[in-house]
Amino acid sequence: MSNAQKNMPVFIMSGILLIYGLITSTGALLPTMKYLSTHKTMDLQVTLCFILAGLGLFGAVVNTVREQKDTLFDRFFLRPLGGIILLLVLAMFIRWYAEPIVKIWSKALEPVLGFAIYKIMNLNYVVLGLLTGVAITNTIGIPKFAGDGVKCARFVLKMGVIMLGARYSFAELAKLGVYSVWLIGFFVLGTVFLVLWLGSVFKQPKTMTGVLSAGMGVCGVSATVAVAPVVKAKSEEMAYTIGTILSFGILCMFIFPTVGKMAGMNPVQFGAWAGTGILNSAQVAAAALAFDAVDIKTLKVAEIFNITRVLFLPIIVLVLATWFGKESGQKLSFKSVVIDKFPIFILGFLLLFAMSSMGMFSPPQHYKGKFIDVSYNDRTQITDDEWITLDGALAAGAITGLSDAQMAAVNDLHKQRQIAGNFNDRDNKKIFDQVGRARMAELEGILAGAKAKELKLTGEIKSVIKHAVKQVHKKSKTVTVLTDFMIWFFAFGLIGLGMQITKKAIFQAGGWPLLIGGISGIMKATLSFFVVLWLVKDVVLH
Repeated sequence: MSNAQKNMPVFIMSGILLIYGLITSTGALLPTMKYLSTHKTMDLQVTLCFILAGLGLFGAVVNTVREQKDTLFDRFFLRPLGGIILLLVLAMFIRWYAEPIVKIWSKALEPVLGFAIYKIMNLNYVVLGLLTGVAITNTIGIPKFAGDGVKCARFVLKMGVIMLGARYSFAELAKLGVYSVWLIGFFVLGTVFLVLWLGSVFKQPKTMTGVLSAGMGVCGVSATVAVAPVVKAKSEEMAYTIGTILSFGILCMFIFPTVGKMAGMNPVQFGAWAGTGILNSAQVAAAALAFDAVDIKTLKVAEIFNITRVLFLPIIVLVLATWFGKESGQKLSFKSVVIDKFPIFILGFLLLFAMSSMGMFSPPQHYKGKFIDVSYNDRTQITDDEWITLDGALAAGAITGLSDAQMAAVNDLHKQRQIAGNFNDRDNKKIFDQVGRARMAELEGILAGAKAKELKLTGEIKSVIKHAVKQVHKKSKTVTVLTDFMIWFFAFGLIGLGMQITKKAIFQAGGWPLLIGGISGIMKATLSFFVVLWLVKDVVLH
C-alpha cells in the first residue's frame, strides 16, 4: 500500500473539517445551532475545524512524501496524528450535536416519564464518549491509521485531572461544620478500605478493586480517572467502575427521598445524607430536589458534601499507591511511595488546587470558578422592563403563596432593582454580604418551589427572579478557560478509553464489580443514614 493510500483517511477527515468550517463561518448552520443551543460555540467550531484541518493536511502530506522515521517529530506528531484527529472529530460531534440532541429528547420525554433521562442516566459527553468508543471497537474495530493516536487517551485524561484542580479551593471547607468534615472523611476512607477487603474476599484483581474503591469512595469518574494509573487499572475496569457508580446512583436517587421523608429528616440532614451516600453530582442534585424543592438549603448542603469528597482525592491516591505497592510485594518507604510512585499529574492537580485556594484564579471562596457578588453594581441590576413587570405584579397582588421571608426578598428586589444587602449596612461588609446572600437564597427557593409546581408564578415573574439571581453569580474567566480544556481532555480521553474495551474483556469480569460496588454502596448509605440522624441536627452551613 502506498503512502498516499495509508494517509487517505487523514486527507478525508481534514477535508471534511475544512468544508464544515467554511459552511459554519457563513452562518448557514446558525438556525440548527440555536435549536441545539450551541450557537455560542460557533466561533470555536470554526477555529477548531480550520486548525485541525491545517494540521491534518500538513501531516498527511509530510507522511506521503517521506517515509516515517524514529524521530521525536514522528513519534509525537506524525504517527498519532490520524488517531488524534479522529478522536477530536468524534469529541466535537458528541459535544456539539449528540449531547444537545439527547438533552432535547430528554426534555421532550420528561412530562411522560416524570424525570429527565439525560440527568438521571448522566448521558453527558463523558458517558456518550465512552459508549461511542466501546461501540466502535466492538463493531468496525480501531482503524489502523488511528492506533497510535488512541494510545494517547490515558495521557490526555491525566491532563484533564490536572485542570480539575482549578475548580475547587480550601475555602469550601469553611462552609462545613466539624461533624461534616469528619463524616465525609470517615465514609470516604471507610468505603475505600471496605471495597479493597471485599475485592480480596471475592478474589478479584488488585487493579479492579483499586480503581473501584476510589470510584465508590471518593467522587466517581474523576477519582476513577485519577487513580487508574496508580493501580495500573485496565480500560474495561475503569468502565465497570463508572457503570457501577451510575447504576447504584440511579437507585439511590429514587430511594433516598422516600426514606428521608419516612424518617422525618430535616432539609440539612437529608442534604448531608444524599451528599455522602450518592456519588454522581447530577443524581445528588436530583435526590435533594425530589426531597425538598422549596428549601434550597437541602440542595446546597448536598452539593457541598458532594464536592468535599474531591478534596480527599490526593489522600486516597497516596493510600492506594501504598496499598498497591504492598500488594505487589514491593519494599515500601516514604521515598518510594511519595516521591517515586506518587503520580506527577496529581502533583499538577494539587498545584492548581493550591493556586485556586490562594485566589489566583478567582476569589478563594469560589466553587468551580463561580462566586457570588451581591455588592451594588449597575451590571447586576434587572432591566427596566423586568422592574416594570415586577412592579405591576406587586401592585396587583399577583405574587402569592410565598413565605414572609420570600416575600420580603421579592419586595427588596423591587426596591433595589438587584440582589444586595441593606444600603445603610454597606460599610459593614460581613453583615451586608450575609443579608444579600440570604435574600438570594430566598429567591432561589422561590424558583425551586415554582419548578416543583408548589408555587404558582407567571413565566414573566419567574424570568425576572431567575435573571436577578443569575446577575450576582459571577464566573472566573481563567477557571472557565481551564474548565473548557478539562472538558475537551476528558471528551477526547474517554472516547479513546472506550476504544480499548472489547467484548471479551467485558464478559470476563462478569458481575463482580457490580456486586462489590452494591454491597459497599448499601453499607455506606445505611450507616451514613444513622450517623447523619445522630450528628447532624440542624444547620451545617456557616
